[in-house]
Amino acid sequence: MTPFVLDPRLAADCMTLGHFALSRLLLMNDATYPWLILVPERPDAREIFDLDAADQLALATETALVARTLKTLCTADKINVAALGNVVSQLHVHVIARFASDPAWPAPVWGRTPPRPYAPDAAESMRARIAAALDAAAADGAVPGRWRPAEPLSERA
Repeated sequence: MTPFVLDPRLAADCMTLGHFALSRLLLMNDATYPWLILVPERPDAREIFDLDAADQLALATETALVARTLKTLCTADKINVAALGNVVSQLHVHVIARFASDPAWPAPVWGRTPPRPYAPDAAESMRARIAAALDAAAADGAVPGRWRPAEPLSERA
């Protein structure tokens, strides 16, 4: 079986926040929008229907949990969820907090403004807030399977 490898563009544009039973959770390095990405760790998956039924259910459950968490943490007006794959063909699901005051509202975020990378302390703060919220959800039994946060960004090699 082919091992799972994260697409190089996702690896370059994002920071790993942790892992669910199925998916790797990434933070897009664009502070303009609170933007998370779930990547099912299944080699060669390009479409949701490439996953078996159990993995499709796990992806839907993980996506709903991440969307709910992001909406609560950011008090977003709307959460956008999309699995496009036109640029990066590896299956991944965008979960983006949107606000009536954001620079792209109400249009999609893609190509509207140049990415604004997080300052290191802001990225770490966002990672810690999301990890704490997901840790609490795991303690309450709301996380399917498992949730394993990644180490703090400052401790990575």
